[in-house]
Amino acid sequence: MTFWRKNWYYIGGILFVLLAFIMGLWGCYRLGTIQIILVFSWMGMLMHQFEEYAFPGGFPIISNMAGLGEVDHPERYPLNARQSFLSNVIFCYLSYIIPILFPNLIWMGASQVLAGVWQLPGHGIAMNVRLKSKYNPGLASTAFLQTPVAIYYIWYVVRYMPDKAGQLWWGIPGSLAMLLLTFIVPILFMKDKNSKYPFDDRELYGYNKEHVIKLWEERKAAKAAKEAK
Repeated sequence: MTFWRKNWYYIGGILFVLLAFIMGLWGCYRLGTIQIILVFSWMGMLMHQFEEYAFPGGFPIISNMAGLGEVDHPERYPLNARQSFLSNVIFCYLSYIIPILFPNLIWMGASQVLAGVWQLPGHGIAMNVRLKSKYNPGLASTAFLQTPVAIYYIWYVVRYMPDKAGQLWWGIPGSLAMLLLTFIVPILFMKDKNSKYPFDDRELYGYNKEHVIKLWEERKAAKAAKEAK
């Protein structure tokens, strides 16, 4: 389990490659169109996680320090390695796989694909503003994989399944509930400034390491100056 916890994003990258072969050689000919779209949506999430944690990586400290404002212990608070593993693997995989198994539940599939779309304003606007950057780990996969797949899912349902198109609206609260239960609730329950599960340096730093460290130092100095007044 320790190996999996420390390497889940690499394993997810391998799973992405395996799914690409499976879909190319078998899945695209045996699965229904809705299932194919939802598998591609899951593959988009796998690549999103790989981009955040492996290449270019560096999402943990960017999220904790730049996104959530933690300057004292961004290596373990509020996100820590155990919570990240549980959220991104156990909870997230279930959230993406279950809709694939029930393709006729359009609202469930809509919840799955729209969960990826909500990442676009988070990565594309909020995180970039906080990081003072035009890019952050996770943005490319959200913009070029997850969002296009979601748009295609919606178009396909409206075009070929108009009798079920009304279920798409339930995907909005469904996707928000999915993000809440998969990521936000685990963070709230598992955040601990004394957590025994800090991120390794290879997980903390990736994209634009020098800029991230400089920003961290600036925010620590600003906090110290504020407390000294």
